[in-house]
Amino acid sequence: MAGIRDVARLAHVSTSTVSLVLNNNGHVSDKTRKKVETAMQELNYIPNELARNLYHSKTNIVGLILPDIAHPFFGLFAKYVEIELHKEGYKTMLCSTVHEENGEKEYIDMLNRQMMDGIIMGSHSLDIDEYNGIVRPIVSLDRYINETIPIVMSDHEKGGTLAAEELLRCGCRKVLQIMGNRNVNTPAHLHHYAFEKKLLEAGVSVCTEEMPWNRWSFEEFYAFVKKIYTAYPDIDAVYGADLIAVAYLKEAGARGRRIPEDLKIIAYDGTDVTRMGAVTITSVYQDVQQLAKEAVKLLVEKINGIENQNDRRILDVCLKKGETT
Repeated sequence: MAGIRDVARLAHVSTSTVSLVLNNNGHVSDKTRKKVETAMQELNYIPNELARNLYHSKTNIVGLILPDIAHPFFGLFAKYVEIELHKEGYKTMLCSTVHEENGEKEYIDMLNRQMMDGIIMGSHSLDIDEYNGIVRPIVSLDRYINETIPIVMSDHEKGGTLAAEELLRCGCRKVLQIMGNRNVNTPAHLHHYAFEKKLLEAGVSVCTEEMPWNRWSFEEFYAFVKKIYTAYPDIDAVYGADLIAVAYLKEAGARGRRIPEDLKIIAYDGTDVTRMGAVTITSVYQDVQQLAKEAVKLLVEKINGIENQNDRRILDVCLKKGETT
């Protein structure tokens, strides 16, 4: 494989001149530039993109850290982030932390060592001390880290209120909500708090179950639903994330409960899994594509040194009615 010295030898120039042509940096005459480009074509020379980027103190690589890309929400988010980063000229380096004990820390170390230009952080780990003192670009998805790191999120309070209003419209009187682990410092908890507040104000009984930390697969959600199901024999509605709603729909059907006559179900996220089964689940819909766009836009602004006073991007949500309410 031809190298930069081979190009310089064939073009009868120095390696530094070839480097100037490759990096489009400094003055090189049109005649000399043409000689170098012709030599590269003849030798089928492929420039070392990483070396060229490092010359400019950039890698054009962005790290994307998520809990589990097999999860419908995070898998969809990863898809759209990769699309948006590609439009901006960046490659995506993906880390799924659900089975990687030190994956998050390793990515932060890579960022500090300038092996990537920035990170979009969506992990739900419990340790945020590693982020203290980092000045390189990071954008958070649905996670409070510190006051210096911007966050992209949905209007979760509105989402929880919309779900509660739908159950009130249906006349529900005893509701079960299943939420994520509260030890994780995420604004996503806000939809559960708003949901409960709205129902309690209307005199509706609300029971809350909390999932164990770092559980993301449907099998884990379904096992949790089966474990708690008999503890709530008289509830008339269930509220939780998409996979919880799907799991409860499955278990309730297996036990002979009619949906929505005996039991109402509302999902939060509104990914494709709520529409893939025989029954379409009523859901609070987060615009994952727009979340990805805003996260990438904000990160690229920070990489390019653009200061923005609005470091908290809150996107709208809506209720999509299905056949479970």
